[in-house]
Amino acid sequence: MPELPETETIARDLHEMVVGAVVTGVTVPRPDVLREAHLEGVADALLGRPIRRVWRRAKLIVLDFDARPELAALDPAWRLVVQPRFTGGLVVDDGSLDAAERAYVCVTLTLGDGRALHYRDVRRLGTVALMDRARFAAYSGALGAEPLDPELTDDAFSVCIRESRQAIKITLMDQKRLAGVGNIYANEALWHAGIDPSREARTLSAGEYATLRQALQQVLTASIAARGTSFRDYRDARGERGRFVEQLAAYGRAGAPCRRCGRRLVGTHAVDGRSTVFCPGCQY
Repeated sequence: MPELPETETIARDLHEMVVGAVVTGVTVPRPDVLREAHLEGVADALLGRPIRRVWRRAKLIVLDFDARPELAALDPAWRLVVQPRFTGGLVVDDGSLDAAERAYVCVTLTLGDGRALHYRDVRRLGTVALMDRARFAAYSGALGAEPLDPELTDDAFSVCIRESRQAIKITLMDQKRLAGVGNIYANEALWHAGIDPSREARTLSAGEYATLRQALQQVLTASIAARGTSFRDYRDARGERGRFVEQLAAYGRAGAPCRRCGRRLVGTHAVDGRSTVFCPGCQY
């Protein structure tokens, strides 16, 4: 957490809010979150650059920066790659951010219009990496297919997971197979598809692969529309909570009645050491 819907929401917000803004200051109160760079390197790379694009890859939020105008083609292109993990997030601060929220700020980009873009992280498990395009291409190339890619057909989806001997839930969360799916949405997709999370991925039929792909895409799309799922720490770039928690059918509902068949949902950590919630009556 945050997973694909949450990072997609943050990236879309930021794209609307900060594209075109020029970085005029860089501060790093907690440099332990930095990867592949140090404070001086980040400042040297980003100062004076306009933000060109903000987008998502897997569970990453990627900020693309334009070349400095005075250097143009001679200036290397940089990307700031943020992996929020459990408690991290990016928020735009116009000066009204609560002081309690600022206590967890790890990296701040001061913008030319007076606002600030903060990376805040309560537990500091997330990372902020500085990469040039070649390095990012190699990093991204090691990740799997995007679940919402229009080119991810039923056949392409089955190719991603059908050879795995692991439980289908574990396979869905393998970032080298599918990029962006975590525990919440694996639980939800498998409930909607009526598939037992502990089944070996390779045992699914062609019809079940198709059903699961459709269920996964529907769940992710619905969550993006609801601006993600907030239990504790997740906030969007405006500091607001996601609303998809109201639509969850499995995750976080162990012991509650199944919304499909009425049987009590079971919670277990036996599948992958994480919270797995499923219906023993209609998931098989």
